[in-house]
Amino acid sequence: MSQKYKFPEWARNQVVYEVNLRQYTPGGTIKEFRQHLPRLKDLGAGILWFMPVQPVGILNRKGTLGSYYSIRNYCELDAAYGSMKEFVDLVHEIHSMGMYVILDWVANHTAWDHNWVKEFPAFYTRNEAGEVHPPFPEWEDVIDLDYSNQDLRVEMISSMKFWIETADLDGFRCDMAMLVPTDFWNAARKEIETVKPVFMLAEAEQRDLTEEAFDVLYNWNLMHVWNDIAKGKYTADEIRWRIPSEITDFPEGSDNMMFISNHDENSWNGSEIERLNYALEAFAVLIFTLPGMPLIYSGMEAGNHRRLEFFDKDCIDWKQDKMAVLYSKLAHLRMQNPALWSLQPKSDFKLITSDRDDKILSFIRQTSGDKVLVILNLSAENIDFRFTGEGFQGKYKDVITEMQVIMGDTPCFSLEAWGYRLWEGQLTDKVS
Repeated sequence: MSQKYKFPEWARNQVVYEVNLRQYTPGGTIKEFRQHLPRLKDLGAGILWFMPVQPVGILNRKGTLGSYYSIRNYCELDAAYGSMKEFVDLVHEIHSMGMYVILDWVANHTAWDHNWVKEFPAFYTRNEAGEVHPPFPEWEDVIDLDYSNQDLRVEMISSMKFWIETADLDGFRCDMAMLVPTDFWNAARKEIETVKPVFMLAEAEQRDLTEEAFDVLYNWNLMHVWNDIAKGKYTADEIRWRIPSEITDFPEGSDNMMFISNHDENSWNGSEIERLNYALEAFAVLIFTLPGMPLIYSGMEAGNHRRLEFFDKDCIDWKQDKMAVLYSKLAHLRMQNPALWSLQPKSDFKLITSDRDDKILSFIRQTSGDKVLVILNLSAENIDFRFTGEGFQGKYKDVITEMQVIMGDTPCFSLEAWGYRLWEGQLTDKVS
């Protein structure tokens, strides 16, 4: 089934950047964050995804600040960040710089002291004793919403439209979208589109969500593969055999979000440096060049090696780091080279075989006159190999070094452990 609402054309070449406003600066304020906007523009961030900015619940709060995802009022801004006017002005400034804004939306549950608990008590699921309760035992700081209640659906959609109308947002990243009925999301997209066309990202992998509601889904499966390859549990073959199910067969008109970290992975499972270690750069290249939309989480460009506290203040240590240079090159390559854009034909992605496919992953992305060739050594060994496939010949420029490269019919390579080569060229370039 094709999407009812078209994937926004402006989003096809964008990079999503997740903003953890609380931990971004010492004060965690909008005013302080604005100073980072020129840097983020230079980095190549295109869609700024703000984690929830609404007031956090106090009742049954975890830690000193509570969970961002325990929301006390959907239509207010947490005063700790600043005023609603400051947020609206921030969005306008981001738009003026050619970037876009989406807001994290938590539709499955609210804080125990959300204003709806007293105003609309029928909005919540209840146990046999008639008590509200968490969706899962370990989520004891939030309570579950009941989507069999049609009035809840109306009120939730109204709250989402409030942010589009008030702040001119460009869409939403929807938390745990698979826990909320798909028909609700379908109705929500339809109503929101009456205000303006939007971009919708689901924290979910259920593909029926792309039929009407969402443009992009998470790809956790591949993220876990990155971790396992870095640990030596799997080889490059693990990615190769997953290409059909994870990429080639992905629903038309929608896309995967490719990532090596986000707020959950960082806080609960370890920073990308902790999990990937020496393989970090190789997998950074991979998430920007496989079919999909790449994500950068706050601090990744600063080489943040820590697990940021989730319920307490823990400011990112902003410093110069080589990863900022790499992410910037990758982001600008995606923006400027149509071969890497979302929704390109699946036939424009081709794996290239070698005599060391157990260690080496190679592929080409091409469309119209543009092509990108990616070669990755996904092992902790230095590997000598040669291509055995075809379709790679031509003239290229190395994206990292900007050196010119000519590729003949039987190229041989030597790649260091976790090494990579990233080249771009024109389909009309031939080897003379």
